[in-house]
Amino acid sequence: MFNCLGAKPLSEFMRRTLIVITSVCLGLFALPAAADTYPAKPITLVVPFPPGGSADALMRTLAAAASTELGQPIVLMHRAGNGGVVGPVSVAQTAAPDGYTLSMMHNSVIRQPLLQKVNWDPLSDFTYVIGLANYSTVVTVRNEAPWKTLQELLADAKARPGIISYGNVGATSANRIAGEQLARLAGTQFNMVPFKGGSGAVVALLGGHLDVYGDPGVGPMALSGKIRVLASLTDSRIGRFPTVPTAKELGYNLSVYSPTGIVGPKGMPPAVVAKLHAAFRKASMDTAYNKVLDDYDLTPLLMTSEEYRKYATEQFAREKTQLQQLGFKPE
Repeated sequence: MFNCLGAKPLSEFMRRTLIVITSVCLGLFALPAAADTYPAKPITLVVPFPPGGSADALMRTLAAAASTELGQPIVLMHRAGNGGVVGPVSVAQTAAPDGYTLSMMHNSVIRQPLLQKVNWDPLSDFTYVIGLANYSTVVTVRNEAPWKTLQELLADAKARPGIISYGNVGATSANRIAGEQLARLAGTQFNMVPFKGGSGAVVALLGGHLDVYGDPGVGPMALSGKIRVLASLTDSRIGRFPTVPTAKELGYNLSVYSPTGIVGPKGMPPAVVAKLHAAFRKASMDTAYNKVLDDYDLTPLLMTSEEYRKYATEQFAREKTQLQQLGFKPE
């Protein structure tokens, strides 16, 4: 190899050094270009619950609006199981960190390692993209049920501990933990019945196969008169149900804070995360998306990537203390 001035041939060492330097420089120049072209193909968004529930409606409308911003379709993939944990974990363990596979995230994923031995970490195995909204949990029974108030339900549960069935969406779900807390505050126990998703639990409730269901996203059924809302597990009354008291008002110091958001596998490029965050944030202003928030009694809770990660870290510590108080131990 000769230099451009026709000087002596380069030594083998210098030749190899130039090749390495050239390769590194070309790689550095290629990085911004790769970020600029993202996304170049459809994006998959995993929904960890079955179709038909609030999570499906929420992610479907958000994905439609964000697709317009990104210029590529966002395709929903339902991957239910283990109280909504299977979907996000499968993304963390198997998806490439290129921004083309994402998942809806919720607190059950943060809580899972405190209840079971797992081979993943909610704080280090995910890239937190954006926090979106907070679910408002309510305690409901079918309209024909004998209990007209939360006090009547809990009095009956205390008289018949372990008999009244209480639906949830898995052992690590927020509504399972909330149901256990409510029973403990009342000095009783419910018969906890798990479902893959909220839609299945509501069907069982309406069919008389389930006594109680405590979860967000039942607003449409309550407004139709098919189910009765006994109380909300919120700090203040829900706007669409102004006559329904909170559990705190009735003397039970319990409120459920249940944010949801979007994550990807660890190691996603910061430029890709920033582009996704911006698209989803703008999509959260979409009219159809906000109608779903209203329909299912969710409140906006936008968090940046860093704020969402910080929330997860703090929530992990809170959950650990809470579960210890309830006597839950890892299986």
